Amino acid sequence: MELFSFYNVENLFLPDPAPVHQLDPTGSGLRNWDEKRYRNKIFKIAHVFQLMKERSGVLPFMIGLSEVSGRKVLEDLVQMHPFNSGYGIVHYNSMDERKVDVAMIYDKSKVEVIDSEPITFFFEIIHKTIGNYDTTRDVLYSRVKYKGEIINIFIAHLPSKREKDVNKPKRDFIMNEIRGRILNIVNEEKEHVILCGDFNENPDDENLVKILYDNACEKILENPFHELFSTRNYSTFHYKSGLLFDQIILSKSLFDNGRFSFQNAEVFNADEISSRNRNFGGRPFRTYAGTRYLGGYSDHFPVFIRFKN
Repeated sequence: MELFSFYNVENLFLPDPAPVHQLDPTGSGLRNWDEKRYRNKIFKIAHVFQLMKERSGVLPFMIGLSEVSGRKVLEDLVQMHPFNSGYGIVHYNSMDERKVDVAMIYDKSKVEVIDSEPITFFFEIIHKTIGNYDTTRDVLYSRVKYKGEIINIFIAHLPSKREKDVNKPKRDFIMNEIRGRILNIVNEEKEHVILCGDFNENPDDENLVKILYDNACEKILENPFHELFSTRNYSTFHYKSGLLFDQIILSKSLFDNGRFSFQNAEVFNADEISSRNRNFGGRPFRTYAGTRYLGGYSDHFPVFIRFKN
């Protein structure tokens, strides 16, 4: 058995240097983000995967991450138990305005990374002068080998829903670009694909449905999180609404595959990483609520796919 996981870790920044003046802006944008709070956060993120190992018997052999800021936080993370420096890192600095990126860590004893690249997107700001562009987080692409099988992995953190969802055209464009790449891999290269991330959309939204089909309306991908969403399994919340923005989507070749194949999907909502507040029972125990430090894990639950092999 193997696990593949994705986790939005909520603002994993290095600690801010002490401000010269009290009202100086910080690199993280967080309030009082010091060494102690950073170390607590790193410990907690690692602890999530220790819990996952305790429940399932294995650590995920590959983990997609979002809201990480820079390579150093990943280097600190993979040194922690239960990774114990046995995990490699795939990461590129994006041009995101908040300086948060997506990344992948992987078990070096099981996975060989053949190739990787960031897929970068620029959006022209129409109402400003030419040359002004809006940037967002890259989509991370990796081509890996596992037990002789080639797997193409896309890790995304799409622009958020805010201000009457002004970012929807950006999400549409990014998903259409990724869909084109996946169509080529599945139809031309005949290789496996895993697409995971925080899509800022639920499994039944148009983009997440459209990407499952080719131009002839033949299904090429499966999204096991669609069924989880229909049974009210949520990875994050906005006010009173439960959301399943965090998903892992697989090519149909990963079902009934000879060497390893899909078994089931889960939202990892263990009690230990859930809110201590009775009013928010069943929700993630987050690090911050606005500017108020809570000391939790993340405002998202991780998700994972279990493969049988």
